[in-house]
Amino acid sequence: MKLPYLALASLLMLQSAKAAQRPNILFIFSDDHAQHAISAYGSKVNQTPNLDRLAKGGSRFKNSFVTNSICTPSRATLLTGQYSHRNGVPVFNSFDGSRDHVAKHLQKGGYHTGIIGKWHLGSDPTGFDRWTVLPGQGAYWNPAFLMPGKKKVAIEGHCTDITTELGIEWLKTRPKDKPFFLMLHQKAPHRGWEPTERHKAMFKDKVIPEPETLWDDYSTRPTALPINEQTVARDLTRRDLKLTPPADLKGPALQKWLNFKPMELEVDGRMLTGKDLVKWKYQIYMRDYLACVQGVDDSVGQMLDYLDASGLAENTIVIYSADNGWYLGDLGLYDKRFMYEPGLHTPLLAKGPGIKAGNVPEQMVSNIDLAPTFLDLAGLSVPDSMQGRSIAPLLRGESPKDWRSSFYYRYYHDPGHHNTMAHLGVRKATHKLIYYWKLDSYELFDLKADPSEQHNLLHSMAEAQKPDVAAKFSELKAELVRLQKEYKDDGLYADPATWPQSSADGPWDAYQMMGNKTVSEAIQSAVE
Repeated sequence: MKLPYLALASLLMLQSAKAAQRPNILFIFSDDHAQHAISAYGSKVNQTPNLDRLAKGGSRFKNSFVTNSICTPSRATLLTGQYSHRNGVPVFNSFDGSRDHVAKHLQKGGYHTGIIGKWHLGSDPTGFDRWTVLPGQGAYWNPAFLMPGKKKVAIEGHCTDITTELGIEWLKTRPKDKPFFLMLHQKAPHRGWEPTERHKAMFKDKVIPEPETLWDDYSTRPTALPINEQTVARDLTRRDLKLTPPADLKGPALQKWLNFKPMELEVDGRMLTGKDLVKWKYQIYMRDYLACVQGVDDSVGQMLDYLDASGLAENTIVIYSADNGWYLGDLGLYDKRFMYEPGLHTPLLAKGPGIKAGNVPEQMVSNIDLAPTFLDLAGLSVPDSMQGRSIAPLLRGESPKDWRSSFYYRYYHDPGHHNTMAHLGVRKATHKLIYYWKLDSYELFDLKADPSEQHNLLHSMAEAQKPDVAAKFSELKAELVRLQKEYKDDGLYADPATWPQSSADGPWDAYQMMGNKTVSEAIQSAVE
């Protein structure tokens, strides 16, 4: 009679052991980090030794894309594994926390879940055992953090450093009998570009190489690019350029001064205009941006060092990505939004048990794939509601024959910031088609012959009617229709009147300030 009970006990112990061996998952997310501002991706402007550790010891994805290149929608896609038209967040509107998403599945599956840092979804996090997040965009210096129970704590220091320390403390104080899933979300290098002095000093005297397309005149792409308001030449403000305002300016007058976009400036006793001014603006912008990136890279190094020192590295998968791509003066731009390559590509690096070292997958993956991947790595089933696919086989170095050969993109925020027109498109290995649906205007690019997307093959009737161009245009239009059907995009949210209420900064007024604290005091509050 005792044998069945012994067998059952042995089975339960075996199951418990297997559960204990499920990998921990540390997901590190930055804001607006260009793929080509990472040395493992061939950066010409900076070195990122700690992100390179991930690439060397694991997988570096060459073709990692974002479905809607803007902060809040990307974060909703990260959680749900769904396109914007399915998860209800096409623009800067609040995420409905009652929706099904990846953290809820991991939590139910026995993982201790947490999120620390930038949330930017306008509602309280759900599905997390512990959370400490920035309100809205958050601040670089002495930022406030929100916690459950309507607590709001201002912490002294720089946001990147603080977020890292909070992350390490979360790991130290987590339950030791459960695998963990921690989302560590940095604010940097988002606009504002306010680095620490130690990182700023690293770029003070450096001359950053200009991209070949900094002086792009958009001659073959007249629909949207000439009227956009995210150019280095025209649209960087006095605030962006860190110019010092007159001491007597306050209130609205000060804000007006800071938001002015100068077209001439006196610098070191010399009046700069035209190309000379653009060159100066570019250097100021890039030095601050790259210094913020360096802070993120240092943070990654601190997290990896802690995992090594604590013995957690052996069973922890570390994944790094960003919420969207970014323009480093490419096509004359900063910011994201457009479906051109720098804004479409995101970094995606992963290292840990079961992940092939030195692996460089070329398959097309995207942020709809991250939630299914987390679940797959945790040994949990992926719900049918998720539109992405686990990249776990690619992490192992496998090459599934049925992997996607095209990618669908859609951007909605029009009218919106930077006057970026709404558009959608399809990207294949060698060609890309972009459609500005409000003007019924297309752009077609041969990415092999024209990787910097300078030559729209449809810019003239004569070229568009060439047999090879016409055939490729028809092929990609048909593929665009097929993908819309596959992802069930029936045009929802195409009209701004149908957008959900915009409120990405959320109802944070309900939170009460508790006064400035040191990192250690704030960590204790978060733990309690």
